[in-house]
Amino acid sequence: MNDHAPHADHQHEHPTWKQYKWVALWLTVITVFEVWIYYTPFSKSPMYAPLLLVLSATKFIIVVMFYMHLKYDHKLFRALFTGPLIIAISTLLALFALFSHQAIPQ
Repeated sequence: MNDHAPHADHQHEHPTWKQYKWVALWLTVITVFEVWIYYTPFSKSPMYAPLLLVLSATKFIIVVMFYMHLKYDHKLFRALFTGPLIIAISTLLALFALFSHQAIPQ
């Protein structure tokens, strides 16, 4: 028996350097876009905060999927991570809907 032979249960894909480069490039582009939005008149728009939240969530998902290797992990680990995340997002959205009348000046 060869102790150095890879086991089937321990083998999984990992991103290549080329994929890491593209992920880093996309994260940079999104960050530049976020900073650009901050310094434009769009920052007074009612869509300013939701857009920044969506961009931030997108970057979070990209980082988790690639740099934390969640994309390449077992489905159980993905479920253990995404299940509570979905519950947290749903709770926040419900709270935003519940208290939105207090945040909007009339």
